[in-house]
Amino acid sequence: MKMASKRKTDEKMDSGKPSKVQKFTGHWSQGLLTSMDDPELVVKSDDRAVIIKDKYPKAKHHFLVLPKETLPNLKSLKPEHVDLLEHLEKMARHLVDTTDKTLKFRYGYHAVPSMSHLHLHAISQDFDSPCLKTKKHWNSFTTEYFVDSKDVIERLKKHGKVEYDIKENTALLNNDLRCHVCGSAQKNMPALKTHIKCHSYKVES
Repeated sequence: MKMASKRKTDEKMDSGKPSKVQKFTGHWSQGLLTSMDDPELVVKSDDRAVIIKDKYPKAKHHFLVLPKETLPNLKSLKPEHVDLLEHLEKMARHLVDTTDKTLKFRYGYHAVPSMSHLHLHAISQDFDSPCLKTKKHWNSFTTEYFVDSKDVIERLKKHGKVEYDIKENTALLNNDLRCHVCGSAQKNMPALKTHIKCHSYKVES
């Protein structure tokens, strides 16, 4: 009986049907690599990059632009990547123009990203999303922790590399909550999310 049971187990493993172990895609920080091939997330792609919808958007519109070249993070960039960074921003701006021209957007990178594989954020400034839940979420997009794309490009042009102090930037995530428009202090996330609704995020004509 034990031999028969073992054969059934072996046949199941060799049947070609993926087991739960085989479905494992690695550490959560590597999730962007999987998302790049997810048809439900991919919005646009060309021969150099892919644009996906953020799985946990922190605003009404939140896209990620990822190069197809293997680049784990900003520290991986070299002078020859300036053109690629400019291409990523151009792709993001073109998508926004065809998605929602009425809202203000920012285009940038986290100084110390939690997810592996270089990615440019294109995020509307309304921050209207149920996925925006914590102080760290907020501060990662509204402090110097979020670095504008143009600043990253200029740094790469000037210094030939892009590096940010990990300790200094990580500390920014613990900053007190403040409105990104008027700078007023807010006691908690519910108060902040109520307050920011009083501002307009429409593009000025």
